[in-house]
Amino acid sequence: MKKIAYYSKVLLCGLSFLGTNGAFAAYPEKPISLVSPFQPGGASDVLARVIVRPLSDALGQTVIIENKPGAGGNIGINYVARAKADGYTLLITTSVLVINPSLYKNAGFDPVKDFSPISDCGASPNIILTKANSGINSLSDMIMVAKNQPDVLNYAHAGVGVSPHLGMELFKSKAKINLTPIPYPGGGPAIQAVLGGSTQIGSINILGLMPHIKSGALIPLAQTGHERASEMPNVPTLTELGYPNTEAETFVAILAPAGTPPAIVERLSKEINLILQTADVSERLKKFGFRVVAGGPEIMRSRIQREVPMWKEIIDKAKVVVD
Repeated sequence: MKKIAYYSKVLLCGLSFLGTNGAFAAYPEKPISLVSPFQPGGASDVLARVIVRPLSDALGQTVIIENKPGAGGNIGINYVARAKADGYTLLITTSVLVINPSLYKNAGFDPVKDFSPISDCGASPNIILTKANSGINSLSDMIMVAKNQPDVLNYAHAGVGVSPHLGMELFKSKAKINLTPIPYPGGGPAIQAVLGGSTQIGSINILGLMPHIKSGALIPLAQTGHERASEMPNVPTLTELGYPNTEAETFVAILAPAGTPPAIVERLSKEINLILQTADVSERLKKFGFRVVAGGPEIMRSRIQREVPMWKEIIDKAKVVVD
């Protein structure tokens, strides 16, 4: 009887395993929500809209973009962190994932413990820019105005603590100038603020900017990446302009809630990274100034572990505090 009971348990475990794998193999069986924690128009939203259709085709289910802005990205990030770990609620976010835990007294999430990384999609530089008719035509012009009229210039950015904000604050400290930061709920609204003249300067991620730069509506003064973006070969980096150690890029990543089954994470990572590497998608993102990485879960996990302390150091130097 004991042997019969033992083999019954083995059989039940085997059936359970097969049933579980069958459930994973059937994934996805319903639409998937891809949550961007910012207003439309920012870096994560731009990339989401480029990949959403091919990803829907690859998975055989509709992928819906949900914008859940607020609290510098914390609202959307926490929403996903607390979602069911079944692969149907995903996060597409920027560097705020690794910035906010050091920026806020209680961001509400842990980038290591609360998420299963899926893809390190890539990164893009931030651009210091101005409107075409502002009278400022170079970074040196901006610095001269800032030094001669310390309380005149302000600049738009996509929210307190995002990399364009922290990068600009780091640059200000190096250049010994003052520009008043004006936060907006995402890259799209920040771009509109500069175009509309609400701010004289912008420190904004390159994604979403290229159409306005190519049209001549916005003038790029400098870019903050380690090297010149291929779409802006004539715009120097801050390092080239004499301000080393001021690099600040914005990455875009896709993650799932912690505990999402590895088979689902692997499927999503494979499909997303294949899409990012296709000629059509790669060229479209390149035109936005985006450098594709298409790294898997381990590469994304390494980026998180590397950048959390890096941004903490920048936050401490810039003395940026959010309650």
